[in-house]
Amino acid sequence: MISDNLLQEMLIVMIVALFIAGCISFVFGIVILILRSGSKEIRTLAKQSTQLAQKGFAEEVAGLVGNASVLLTATTELIKTTAGIGVFLTLLGVALMIVSCILALEYI
Repeated sequence: MISDNLLQEMLIVMIVALFIAGCISFVFGIVILILRSGSKEIRTLAKQSTQLAQKGFAEEVAGLVGNASVLLTATTELIKTTAGIGVFLTLLGVALMIVSCILALEYI
């Protein structure tokens, strides 16, 4: 039979592990938001796609304009997806930390 002391210790370990998982998720989410969503490569790609589209308009090359437009749209979606992942991880981390705090206050 498991003693009350052992159950209490297991509960504490699980709450601490949940809090640490929340902290890690939160940090990774913030890092993704800061470093990935506005990275230099993506900004350069968007700038060059815009220049390519303008050149296509000036030279009346329909295929070039169409491809540049698709590239610009894909770049925009990439930025949105990266930002979405960062926001999700950040909110998940906050939720895990809140749940662990509630459990700690209720059971300890």
